Amino acid sequence: MLLSIKVELKPNNKQVTQFRKACGVARHAYNWANALIKDVLVERETDKTVKVPSAIDLHKKLVAEVKSVNNWYYETNKNVPQQAVKELRTAWDRYWKKVAKQPRFKKKGCRDSFYLEAGSKASPKIKNDGKRIKLPSIGWVRLAEPLPSSATHNCVISRTADKWFIAIKYELEKPSIKADRPSVGVDIGIKELAVCSNGTVFKNPKAYRKMSKRMKHLQRSVSKKQKGSCNRKKAVSKLAKLHARIANIRKDAIHKLTTYLAKNHSIVKIEDLSIKAFLKNHKLAGAIADCGMYEFKRQLEYKTEKFSSKLVLVDRMFPSSQICSNCGNHRHKMPLKERVYICPDCGHAEDRDLNASKNIERWFEGIFPYDSTYVKR
Repeated sequence: MLLSIKVELKPNNKQVTQFRKACGVARHAYNWANALIKDVLVERETDKTVKVPSAIDLHKKLVAEVKSVNNWYYETNKNVPQQAVKELRTAWDRYWKKVAKQPRFKKKGCRDSFYLEAGSKASPKIKNDGKRIKLPSIGWVRLAEPLPSSATHNCVISRTADKWFIAIKYELEKPSIKADRPSVGVDIGIKELAVCSNGTVFKNPKAYRKMSKRMKHLQRSVSKKQKGSCNRKKAVSKLAKLHARIANIRKDAIHKLTTYLAKNHSIVKIEDLSIKAFLKNHKLAGAIADCGMYEFKRQLEYKTEKFSSKLVLVDRMFPSSQICSNCGNHRHKMPLKERVYICPDCGHAEDRDLNASKNIERWFEGIFPYDSTYVKR
């Protein structure tokens, strides 16, 4: 099984300068190729014979017209601009297939990253000794923690706030697991991050909500600083660090939850929620985004494969919150403010989220909520 891992780097000042140069070259090549394709599309409006350049055509044109004029391109590895042009062409292909939006020009300091490779898949040349990794054209860079693979063919260096990270791919053997693992239903929420059908509750850290006051203070501080000044750069750096801390707290909670579910259960059932539709509710959009529902689903998809589990997406129209988990009675009205489910038929009272998770765990394909077989199954 092929997995990727992202580890923090500990570069010195000279290496940070090299990283920034590589990011600048990648950004320049990406924006140049983007502008070229936009000009070609304008020409095609009047002349359909004009061909949209491929990734190979863009790279040849880059070497002939841009790299030969700008000598600072040669201060970085040759793979940096080549991969940037390739990614730009892929972004346009995704736009034409209506999978993503039209690619925009990159801005300095926003999502800085670049690509490096050495050797081949058969004989990878990017090696590490557990404490350091040897990058092409840069040299040995210290690692914050050891990588699982001793050698790799390619990697991506990226920056988040004031920290630099390396991402690599490596082959992983599936870990040994228990034979008799139960199935579980999971109800994702805002008050609690997740409630499982076995009664396990995972608290929602609500990192954004807890740090919103400090974030507003830092945002005001940035807006009051003069553009281009050193004080503004310092204020922007402080704000970026806080954003990174909030994201890390959210990811940590989701990683712990998804690992527990995939490792200890043979079947994991979750609702196939429409996150985009939820985010249109402006009263709950902030709280929903703070939960990381899309990231939760994304992580479960590859972790269930890693631990040989099965992920089942329950139909989003299934009324899990309106059905009694004890007798199967269906309540047609269950307002969001009611946190305890009380069955009008059998009198069963239970926490709303726990009741919903039990119904999700019992769900099967083709279920009819009014059918008596729901409780029997």
